[in-house]
Amino acid sequence: MKKIFLLSYFPILFLFNSCSETKVTQSEERPNIIFIMTDDHATQAMSAYGSRINQTPNLDRIANNGIRFDRTYCTNSICAPSRAVILTGKHSHFNGVLNNAQTFDGSQQTLPKLMKEGGYQTAMIGKWHLKSHPTGFDYWNVLPGQGLYYNPIFIEMGERKEYTGYVTNLTTDFALDWLGKRDEEKPFFLMLQHKAPHRNWMPSPDHLTMYDDVEIPEPASLFDDYKGRTSAASSQEMTIANHMDESYDLKVHTSKNANQGWQKDWMPSRIKSMTEEQRIAWLAAYEPKNQAFIEANLSGKELVKWKYQRYIKDYLRCIASVDDNVGRVLDYLEKEGLDKNTLIIYTSDQGFYLGEHGWYDKRFMYEESYRMPMLMQLPEQIKAGTTSDALLMNLDFAPTMLTFAGLPIPVDMQGKSFQNIATSGKGKLRDAAYYHYFEFPGVHAVKRHYGIRTDRYKLIHYYHDVDEWELFDLENDPQEMTNIFAAESSKEIIEKMKKELQQMQEEYQDTPDNFLPNLNRVSTKHLALNTTYEFVQKPHKRYENNALTNLTDGQHWQYSKYTSLPFDTWTGFNENDGEVTVDLGKKMPIQNLGINCYQNPDSWIYFPEGIEFSFSDDKKNFKNASTIELPVSQKTPIEGISFFDKKIENVNARFVRIKVNRKDKIPAGMPGEGKNTWLFIDEIIVE
Repeated sequence: MKKIFLLSYFPILFLFNSCSETKVTQSEERPNIIFIMTDDHATQAMSAYGSRINQTPNLDRIANNGIRFDRTYCTNSICAPSRAVILTGKHSHFNGVLNNAQTFDGSQQTLPKLMKEGGYQTAMIGKWHLKSHPTGFDYWNVLPGQGLYYNPIFIEMGERKEYTGYVTNLTTDFALDWLGKRDEEKPFFLMLQHKAPHRNWMPSPDHLTMYDDVEIPEPASLFDDYKGRTSAASSQEMTIANHMDESYDLKVHTSKNANQGWQKDWMPSRIKSMTEEQRIAWLAAYEPKNQAFIEANLSGKELVKWKYQRYIKDYLRCIASVDDNVGRVLDYLEKEGLDKNTLIIYTSDQGFYLGEHGWYDKRFMYEESYRMPMLMQLPEQIKAGTTSDALLMNLDFAPTMLTFAGLPIPVDMQGKSFQNIATSGKGKLRDAAYYHYFEFPGVHAVKRHYGIRTDRYKLIHYYHDVDEWELFDLENDPQEMTNIFAAESSKEIIEKMKKELQQMQEEYQDTPDNFLPNLNRVSTKHLALNTTYEFVQKPHKRYENNALTNLTDGQHWQYSKYTSLPFDTWTGFNENDGEVTVDLGKKMPIQNLGINCYQNPDSWIYFPEGIEFSFSDDKKNFKNASTIELPVSQKTPIEGISFFDKKIENVNARFVRIKVNRKDKIPAGMPGEGKNTWLFIDEIIVE
């Protein structure tokens, strides 16, 4: 049963010093702050930004009553990293969350902690997506992981509870309930974060048939062929044509696809878990359209066009629920007299591709997923109907909220406050915005890249397993269809922008030699530390320079302490097994051998099939082979770190050969199925 809340009316006056008995005018008060964030909401799907495909009247209320920022960008276009940047005001390589696999360290300095220390009552409600529990909040109630659209589980202050209802409505219910019960003696800071419109775009019962009689306009680049751009554009795995799952994404579950795809059982299981009322409404909305699609037996461009319509309509239906619920919050604030002194911010963790370049998802530095919405309303400080083209980054959100709250910005925050721009509608914050995407190998196969965007140009460098550049003239090519990096006329621009890029990397301490955070390691006994190691089969070229150091530095990670890791502290193998010969310098008794291994299926990294040790006195004849077979529990395809070791008896040898047998292909049903796996190993322990 849906949880119903009774909301009471509270006339509120917040004081900077809550102990003061002096009555103050509203202009003297510190503002309340409500930070509303959705997941994957592109500016192309907001009427405040001139959308051609939908209307968002309640979001438009914020823009009309305040300011719309037209050039706000994320530093790393993927869910967890963007959220960590917003919480800390620091780039990914400083806050420790470079990709979705890593766990946010909640012990570090964050915006909610600073707000709480500054006298604000704090709450976090909705999608968290950072693996660790929220810290710095007086109250929190969050979705586990991605959360579910229908009948979701929430974790309230550490306790898991299941609810009946639609996630966007429930998230708003909990937020309004908290507002009604808050401490009236303090200003409040509420992070209200919706799951929608994240994949797989399941609309609410109220919007299941919205747009049924409408043909949504297609983007001009729906059938982009990626000519003239780098290999990154053509090698990704996020096209509507080839990579959407019919059952999971498009809600067409047939006998043909029942045993296919990485989420083959998702939709049937979700429909089964619905209430009878929800299920009847869902099937009534989708089954007739699905049957018509099956009978049409479409192919080629007509099939892509159908997929686009199904995808975009479900996406927009999810946004319609967000807009409705933002309206509920705005109405509540007006009713309670809180709207005049509450800073309302609306944004998303990044943008999204709505068919542009034939894509869905995000990750690339191209405008559609790089750009974020940013609307702000505070009637007594921000003039209604203002717009700004200042270059902002999500790095700036925390400093800006702190200055609005009258609190100092810590010197180690890397962002800047744009409060003055918001209140005046004038000025600029920087000449260029910096970007760095790390998650490769990984789901959707978007290459690692970094770059900068200025008023007119964008320079992108793809690296790791490629070395390619793109330059776009955004004034003449706003859709980013033509890479002009190789043009003779671009030389002067490239030289200038590369210098600017280097300066920004130095400013943010994100130089190519230091892309990853300097996290603590632990030492272990390593008798062979100063001996010679030789690769029998070489690691991937990305790891050739530091591979031996990683394997012989006498340090390794402990799974009990870390649940994730930066990639290049390990040695990676793509098509080769990890085979190494160790020269101990002299013949000696061997007591124990071991090796550290990492697994992350989302990034195509798997534990080995097995580990073999053999011994020799002359480096020619290896014998006394000893094998470590992985236990069944270690073969489960989930992220983890394991140290595999074996006690050795009655062996004296100078040379030890270690062969770590790479799992050959990614298994069916997993991201990247059928492709080569990666093997990641760290320390070779010889005792």
